[in-house]
Amino acid sequence: MPTVSVSITINAPAARCFDLARSIDFHTHSMRATGERAVGGVTRGLIGEGQSVTWQARRLGLTQTLSSRVTTCRPPHLFVDEQVRGAFKSFRHEHRFEPIDEHTTRLTDTFTFRTPLGPLGWVAERLFLARYMRRVLEGHLRNLKRSLESDDWGRYLPSAESTHE
Repeated sequence: MPTVSVSITINAPAARCFDLARSIDFHTHSMRATGERAVGGVTRGLIGEGQSVTWQARRLGLTQTLSSRVTTCRPPHLFVDEQVRGAFKSFRHEHRFEPIDEHTTRLTDTFTFRTPLGPLGWVAERLFLARYMRRVLEGHLRNLKRSLESDDWGRYLPSAESTHE
């Protein structure tokens, strides 16, 4: 199974990074270039353990629908979401938040996936899908960093400060 891992250092507390990364509203804003929107499950606010969301987006030229569930949530250090239904045979997306100091956090996203279609899926994974997923993750992390290092993050969280600080 291919694994894509991307890290970024953000000048913001881990709890705030954790909460913004779980914000459905922020995710929708961050992924607006693909028209990604929440169409089922938790469609606004913060998603938590045991909850699911269904996304619809235009990816690789096709409109796709994908549902995932948060299977692990350990504020403010880790949450994991896994595909319930969608284009992949399976995926696991791990979001780790490592405090460097009280105002700096290292965020690492690790995305492990398997495609359907047997040998054809295997070829797609190696030819372009792993690179494509890396670009998607990098873009989203850049958007998180930009929002968290400005005053923009407050638009997406239920209160001016994180509930974990």
